[in-house]
Amino acid sequence: MATAAIEGCVVYVGSTDGNVYALGLDDGRPRWKFPTKMEFTAPAAVSDRGVFVGDDDGRFYCLEAESGNQRWYFDAEAEISGGPNFHGPNVLFGSQDGHLYCLDAATGKLVWKYNSEDQIRCMPTVVGDRALIAGCDGKLHVIDLKQGRQVADVPMGSPTGCTPAVLGDRVFVGTEGGALLAIDWRQAHTAWEYSTSGQAVRSSAAVSPEAVFVGSRDKQLHAVNPQNGKALWRFNTGGQVDCSPVIIGPWVVFGSEDGRLYAVDRKSGQEAWRYDTGGAIVASPAVADGRLVIGTEDGDLFCFGPPEQFPKDAEHNE
Repeated sequence: MATAAIEGCVVYVGSTDGNVYALGLDDGRPRWKFPTKMEFTAPAAVSDRGVFVGDDDGRFYCLEAESGNQRWYFDAEAEISGGPNFHGPNVLFGSQDGHLYCLDAATGKLVWKYNSEDQIRCMPTVVGDRALIAGCDGKLHVIDLKQGRQVADVPMGSPTGCTPAVLGDRVFVGTEGGALLAIDWRQAHTAWEYSTSGQAVRSSAAVSPEAVFVGSRDKQLHAVNPQNGKALWRFNTGGQVDCSPVIIGPWVVFGSEDGRLYAVDRKSGQEAWRYDTGGAIVASPAVADGRLVIGTEDGDLFCFGPPEQFPKDAEHNE
């Protein structure tokens, strides 16, 4: 369920079997694994030769990227569902205890923590000296990262665990109420709202100047005009789309709970290719060094290369 991190030709990913794995990007061979008694559903992140990841019991780890040895850990008070982010020498993560934590990345010591009114399940989005947090309290929080205090919030009308995507002064985030919102985070107001027919959005958006792409539990990937919130196209799958899409060249790539990984032309919404993994996909694709890595709920991790290297059983639409 966790999205992988790729750094230095190594894939780092947590699993619900209680392990964090380091695998070779080129061959998938294990480099090391770090065993615990808890599950990992949150994405990992890599910085300064450290792997940072939180578990379902609220313990946040920093591991040596080379060896998997533990540098330090910090205990939050509830499950960690979202990935970490970085600001200067600090690492940031949210917890279902309602706090955004800021720790010294080198030592794990608490720098500050911000208390919201409900769970934080998203990864904090960092823009300059601000963190943008979309919370289960139904608000977008704008946090001053130097002081650890809120400078603004914007009601979203419904809870969310989605990570905000930023393009200029606008934040794009979906909600459990079936809406994709565009919020001007500097002026602290909603610019527009797009409906996904009342079905929850648990997919974090991918954004480009021409379109916002987001999955929904209505089994569709939606492409929306970022300026006015008008639908550009919709792409149907056979399952809920909780996976967060990524933009790769002419495509937007994402997985569905129907077990398929899809590549769709980002301008037309026409399918370019698909691959049937055989297991529901909730994790999002990780892309680096000409490779795409994604896991399934069956416990399989797949690595794809350029189109000429795709498995022969992939289904292509030329």
